[in-house]
Amino acid sequence: MKWTEQIRKVEFLLMLAAVVFVAGSLIFTHYFTLALQREEHSRMEVWAEAMRSLSQADENTNLSLVLKVLNENNTIPVVVMDGNGNAQTYRNLTMRSCSRADSLRYASRLGQRLKARGHAIKIALAPNDFIYVCFDDSILLKRLVYYPWLQLGVLLVFIAILVFALLAAKRAEQNRVWVGLSKETAHQLGTPISSLMAWVEVLKSEYPDDNLIPELDKDIQRLQLVSDRFSKIGSTPELTPTDIVPLIERVAGYMQRRVSHSVNVLTSSTSPQAIANINANLFEWVVENLCKNAVDAMGGGPGTLTLRVFDFPDMVAIEVADTGKGIRKKDLRNVFKPGFTTKKRGWGLGLSLAKRIVEEYHKGRIWVKSSEVGKGTTFRIELRK
Repeated sequence: MKWTEQIRKVEFLLMLAAVVFVAGSLIFTHYFTLALQREEHSRMEVWAEAMRSLSQADENTNLSLVLKVLNENNTIPVVVMDGNGNAQTYRNLTMRSCSRADSLRYASRLGQRLKARGHAIKIALAPNDFIYVCFDDSILLKRLVYYPWLQLGVLLVFIAILVFALLAAKRAEQNRVWVGLSKETAHQLGTPISSLMAWVEVLKSEYPDDNLIPELDKDIQRLQLVSDRFSKIGSTPELTPTDIVPLIERVAGYMQRRVSHSVNVLTSSTSPQAIANINANLFEWVVENLCKNAVDAMGGGPGTLTLRVFDFPDMVAIEVADTGKGIRKKDLRNVFKPGFTTKKRGWGLGLSLAKRIVEEYHKGRIWVKSSEVGKGTTFRIELRK
């Protein structure tokens, strides 16, 4: 849970930094764009004045400076129109047509749009004769508008990579904890179980007719099975084709012997056989965990625990349904998280372990199919054949 809280804090701080960075970049770009627009407008005023000088020049006028000003504009699109809105000449425009007439018509339409936007300078050549120098933003100025959004995109990609790395580190740490805890548990159980098995053999030889010793032996074998399950958590288990139906019936029988008589344990199957690739010990553990949670949800009172097996052409589905207290909607998203529990006593690891075994080791799916407060919950597992 600490890892999750830390990652959420990091995500919040990163998003806050991204918002501040982009906001600052947008403000800076806005003012920089305005300054560049004013500069380009001043340049176009000089360019328009050069056009006026060129239009009014006679044979004695020195045009070297005028032509230099006109020719130095290689970035700002310009359309020169007469008083009737017809383009006379243009500069720095990309034309789709090779025809001079079509190009002038296109330039005229563009010039009229620029004039309507206020991007035009009126130059009087004579009392009743004038031209319009219409200009657009340069390519640099247009690209500058998109620069902050490009920065935002790069920043979001960086944040996504960083969050992915944090989540991967979190998963790696969880895996190390799971493996270490499982191996240590199996190791700690090994010695006392071996000792108990030896003592049972002694008791069998001393009291061969005692009916309690076989039951004691069953419980010790159960402990040995638990130890074996923990040892398999730390490594990739071997999956073999296994019939799910007898496994479910075996779990149901085990649960029926160990729960209150007021709880009915029922089984059903759509087919006599349902073969799936599983590790029987681990998968049986998953079903037992679901059944124990179901029994706890019923509080030991009257209720029904139902285990259903569905055999499909491409998969096998198992449902564990109870008539317990149900799960609140706000808790549904957390039921498989390590440490989450609604019990007064509990570690909150059972469902997390079940999810790990089903999805990581068996490549299946497990989820809460349905739950209603006061009526019960149904968990569903799907395994590919």
